[in-house]
Amino acid sequence: MTGTETPLGGGNMSSGVVRVGDTVRRPAGPWTPAVHGLLAHLHEAGFRGAPRPLGIDERGREILTFIPGTPAWPGQFHLLDDDARLRRAARLIRDFHDAVVAFAPPPGARWQALTPADGDEIIAHHDLGPWNLIIGDRQWAFIDWDTAAPGTRLWDLAYAMHGFAPLSANPAYQRDDAGRRLRLIADAYGLTERQRLDIVPMLARRTQAMHAFLAGQAAQGNQPWTRLWQEGHGTAWQADTSYITQRTDHWHQALLG
Repeated sequence: MTGTETPLGGGNMSSGVVRVGDTVRRPAGPWTPAVHGLLAHLHEAGFRGAPRPLGIDERGREILTFIPGTPAWPGQFHLLDDDARLRRAARLIRDFHDAVVAFAPPPGARWQALTPADGDEIIAHHDLGPWNLIIGDRQWAFIDWDTAAPGTRLWDLAYAMHGFAPLSANPAYQRDDAGRRLRLIADAYGLTERQRLDIVPMLARRTQAMHAFLAGQAAQGNQPWTRLWQEGHGTAWQADTSYITQRTDHWHQALLG
C-alpha cells in the first residue's frame, strides 16, 4: 500500500499525477531512467530547484519528492510582478544550466524530445515556464522534467522568456513592461552581449517550434497533443509567434539598448 493518493491538477500533462505523503507519483516512460539520472545529478551538484528522484513504485510509477508551494501560473502569476522575484526565477534557470553542464547521460539514455533543439550543449528542461515553477515559502523549484532532452541554454531561456515576460498576443496576458521584464531576465541570468544578439531572433523561432510540434502531433491524432490543438493551443502559439516577430526591434532595443 502506498497510502492516500491525492490527485494533483494544473498544467496540461497532469493526468495520473498524485501526491502520496511527501512524494509525487507520476506515470513513467522510456525516458524516466535518463530523467532520474539527470535529477540525481542536479541534487548531488547542490541544485535544489528540482525534485529528487526516489525510484519506481509497485505500480510502475516514478516517485519524486513533493515540492510544497504554489504554481506561478495561471492564478498566481502576480507573485512574479515583483522585480526581485522575477530575478530569482531567472537566476534559478541559470543555476540549473550551470549545474547540468557536468552531467553525463547514462549509456543508452532515451529522452522525450518534443521539439527539435538547436544543439546539444546541455540537457535542457524544454518547458521552463511559470506553469512549472513552484513558489514555496523557502524553496523555489521547477517541476515536470519529463521533456528534458539535449538542447542549448539559449533555446531553453528563449522559451522561459516567452512565459515569464510574458511575450503573449493574448490581451489578457500582455504587459506594457514586457520589454523591461525581458531585460531584467537577461540581466539576472547573465547574458553576454553576443548571447543577447543571438536570442532575439530565437524568441520567435522557439514559439514557432511549439506550433509546428502541436500541428504535427494533431495531424497524427496523438494525445494529449490533439486535445491541446483542438483547445486552441496551436493557434495561441502561432499568434504569439506573430506578436513576437512584429516587435523584434522592440525586443532588440530592450535587451541591448
